[in-house]
Amino acid sequence: MSEVLTQAVAAPSTQKTDWLYNFWYPALRSEAVRGKKMATAMLLGVPLVLGRKSNGAAFALRDSCPHRGIPLSYGDFDGERLQCSYHGWCFEPISGQCREIPSLTADAKLQVDRIFASAFPCEERDGFFWVFMPEPGSGRIAFAKHEDGLLPVPRVPTFSSKYVLTLLSADLPCHVDHGIIGLMDPAHGPFVHQSWWWRSRHSIHEKQKQFEPIANGFRMSAHAPSANSAPYKLMRLSGAKAGDKVETTIDFVLPNMRFEIVRCGEAWFSTLTTVTPVSAAQCRIDVRAAWNIFLWATPMTLPIGRFFGKRFIRQDQLTMEQQAEGLHHNPTLMLIDDADRPAKWYFALKQACLDSRRTGEPMKHPMSGPVTLKWRS
Repeated sequence: MSEVLTQAVAAPSTQKTDWLYNFWYPALRSEAVRGKKMATAMLLGVPLVLGRKSNGAAFALRDSCPHRGIPLSYGDFDGERLQCSYHGWCFEPISGQCREIPSLTADAKLQVDRIFASAFPCEERDGFFWVFMPEPGSGRIAFAKHEDGLLPVPRVPTFSSKYVLTLLSADLPCHVDHGIIGLMDPAHGPFVHQSWWWRSRHSIHEKQKQFEPIANGFRMSAHAPSANSAPYKLMRLSGAKAGDKVETTIDFVLPNMRFEIVRCGEAWFSTLTTVTPVSAAQCRIDVRAAWNIFLWATPMTLPIGRFFGKRFIRQDQLTMEQQAEGLHHNPTLMLIDDADRPAKWYFALKQACLDSRRTGEPMKHPMSGPVTLKWRS
């Protein structure tokens, strides 16, 4: 089944903060929190203070005391309770429940345990503090994991017990929508990422890929990766058996996730890349890469891989910085077929999700079935 594809359309405006709530977002790298030290982050325009209790449980609170609004990050944390620096109010950090107000006298009528600082579900996965961001005004969330009904925290796909995991991040000076459609853009590679160790403009050729709808997103169906891609070359060098095919699958899933899995026999390489809204004009790209090839050479290959990975992400970051100069003047933008069709699907999926939340009706997927797209890159 195919869809009718228009040649060019105006790109939706990304000036408003129509963020997607009721999803998990990566707020902070785990390494930023050590011992009883807390750390701050901004997520969907909300200031957060994050840390770990003595038992290792992660927490995320709005960085604001409900009493007078001073950031709780200025307070003291003893591993169990967080005490505000202004009046000494104490909070249990996972639930946000107030446990003590030092200024109260013995005959005070105030029920301290009914006061709560704003707390958010928080879990650590793959080197990040993930925070569940509910719809504003929806009230407190139940924190019992077996009762809250929250979606599971996203994880980088892995297919063996032993593997290497590495993380890379970069700040992007743009609205999250521009970061996301840049993430899924198939045509910028030969121009943004032209390097002697990757590819050049001379490598441009016609490509044809099939896409299919999946829950909350779409998939580039299993296919042979480009012969000049790094994962493809590594798979071939890893001792793949004769007849083993190298195949890759790429998924985009709301609100901001791109999964890529490359497999060849028992060898595999996978990534989970997210573009997370920090504020209306800033987002952050985080890449988690995992693999089970050349494990014996990890001390040598990991630094090399991280070096080139940082170069690759810096190229995207620089492009977003340059694009921000033009977007500052709020120009009219356009999306074309077929190379920009994934961007169109993203905007349609996002709107469908917003409409579903608003009406209570099931989300209507913008794709009616498999679609074949062609472009040159």
